[in-house]
Amino acid sequence: MPDNLTNPSPQFSTAEYAATPGSERCKSCNQTLGSQYYRVNGALACSHCAEQIKLRLPQDSRSAYVRAIVFGFGGAILGLALYSAFGIITGLVIGYLSLAVGYIVGKAMMKGSNGIGGRRYQIAAVLLTYAAVSMAAIPIGISQIIKQKKAEKQTLIEHAPVSARSGQPPQAEPAADTNEPNPPASSNPKISLGAALGMLAIAGLTSPFLELQDPVHGVIGLIILLVGIRIAWRITAGVKIDILGPFKTSSQPANAPAGS
Repeated sequence: MPDNLTNPSPQFSTAEYAATPGSERCKSCNQTLGSQYYRVNGALACSHCAEQIKLRLPQDSRSAYVRAIVFGFGGAILGLALYSAFGIITGLVIGYLSLAVGYIVGKAMMKGSNGIGGRRYQIAAVLLTYAAVSMAAIPIGISQIIKQKKAEKQTLIEHAPVSARSGQPPQAEPAADTNEPNPPASSNPKISLGAALGMLAIAGLTSPFLELQDPVHGVIGLIILLVGIRIAWRITAGVKIDILGPFKTSSQPANAPAGS
């Protein structure tokens, strides 16, 4: 498809309407317009080129949308992995990675749809970008808990009695009184795997708002996240091509006197 027709920016400095009637030419094939013409994103086009553009326009369909969702989901997983890996390796959570996640998701969806965009693609891109960034808090949080447990264990070892660190057997403790009642069983209810995963998902999805406990850091993080979502929104908007017409070419100048 010719760039000079699909690009909405003017490619010339003089107004098209100022041309002499009969001298207008198609911006694609450079041929005279003939008896009728079209406007493609404001540029003049002959009937043949306009019809070719219509035929080449990608058509939205259910399969295109499904492919876009699949590719976008893959992009969201990739973005989540990159976001999480950076936070786990460096110990830093940098919100600017949200911009990269939005870009990856948007480009992946457009790749899957073969360039088709639109409102439903934009909504899906927003949801996938938000989910990828917010759910990255789960592996980062788990990593921080593991590191904290290791540090606590190391601290206990360092402050253990000398006999324990030297390998000497510990002194025997007095036997417990058998007349004492048995200790009560643990009252903590067991949580199923599904419930645990659900709780983790809720914690992840709400993590951007939970960070508002630190107002400055939380607000900045939300703003950057919104910018990343905006990037995905703009990418999945697609290329809008307006084809107007047909119009009849004038046979005489517009300023010619009537009856001439």
